[in-house]
Amino acid sequence: MVKIIQMLAVSLILVCASGAARAGDYEDGDAAARRGDYATALKLLSPLAHKGDPRAQNNLGIMYLQGHGVAQDYKEAVRWYRLAADQGFAKARYNLGLMYDQGHGVAQDYKQAVRWYRAAADQGLAQAELKLGVMYHEGLGVAQDYKEAVRWCRAAAEQGNAPAQYNLGFMYDQGHGVAQDYKEAVRWYRLAAEQGDARAQYNLGVMYVEGQVVAQDHKEALRWYRLSADQGLAQAQFNLGSMYYIGNGVAQDYKEAVRWYRLAADQGLAWAQGNLGGMYYLGYGVAQDYKEAAKWSRLAAAQGDAEAQFGLGLMYGQGHGVAQNDAHAYMWYNLAAASLSGDQLKNATSMRELASKDMTSAQIAQAQEMARKCQESNFKNCD
Repeated sequence: MVKIIQMLAVSLILVCASGAARAGDYEDGDAAARRGDYATALKLLSPLAHKGDPRAQNNLGIMYLQGHGVAQDYKEAVRWYRLAADQGFAKARYNLGLMYDQGHGVAQDYKQAVRWYRAAADQGLAQAELKLGVMYHEGLGVAQDYKEAVRWCRAAAEQGNAPAQYNLGFMYDQGHGVAQDYKEAVRWYRLAAEQGDARAQYNLGVMYVEGQVVAQDHKEALRWYRLSADQGLAQAQFNLGSMYYIGNGVAQDYKEAVRWYRLAADQGLAWAQGNLGGMYYLGYGVAQDYKEAAKWSRLAAAQGDAEAQFGLGLMYGQGHGVAQNDAHAYMWYNLAAASLSGDQLKNATSMRELASKDMTSAQIAQAQEMARKCQESNFKNCD
């Protein structure tokens, strides 16, 4: 499942009209900003902001944050947000919370972020309710409290906020702050997924694959995975590739499997890198290429993927894509064996013993030391 994720991207809020200091000026300035005419927006909004209009102050803060019509200046953005926030303007309070959350224009301070998120959330702003829920879930600026996380995410979710709906579904899925309830998880995932939330689409696909609450349906899983994968979610791209590899819910197609594995691998997903390496090794969906197999397997192995580490052991043992080297084969088998279990563990230990038959006791000791250094360096010093 995709983990609950802080929405750290700056969700800036351009405000809608609710009265103006001078008829039409704010609305015209806001409209100009929305269409990208920042010179006009600045001309109309700046005088209003200097006269104390909190809507204009908030918009001016956004312009300084993004460098639209003015030189980018986080400190100026904070100044304008604070002026509006101090007047009780909810959207500026939320934006000021984001600045403290991310350390833009101020020292990063989660407690201050929580303070401003709470002020906006108490006014019913859904984005702030979501962020406050995330802070409680992760224990940032407040003591970790899943029940409070549920309370605030629910408040935002009931206003139709898709990320909050996803987070609430995740908490029902995992039993965080509520009794585990897959039916409720599916309900909230679906609401978020139907609004285009890629993580919810992915998790809904997982529920259909596993047949949790919903009837197992690989075609429906494929549909949700594809929607998520088309938005670039690496886990969905990997799972979609696996559906094509196995032929679940779709005709088996190794070329399509390779295509989706590659998209996920290019984003750094270890499982996808390992599987792409395997496709090159076997020549499934691509021309057989041991060097490419070694390249992708090494990337996955460096992230601790035990199956990729085992694959690298095979390649060093056979001299496929790399120079044949029993010590390196032994090292990778040893590393893989530390994480594998069952039949995979038996295979790794068996291959390690096979590699050792052509090695002296000194070479085995050297290979064991190489494995130790590789492990201690978090797989960065393995050559």
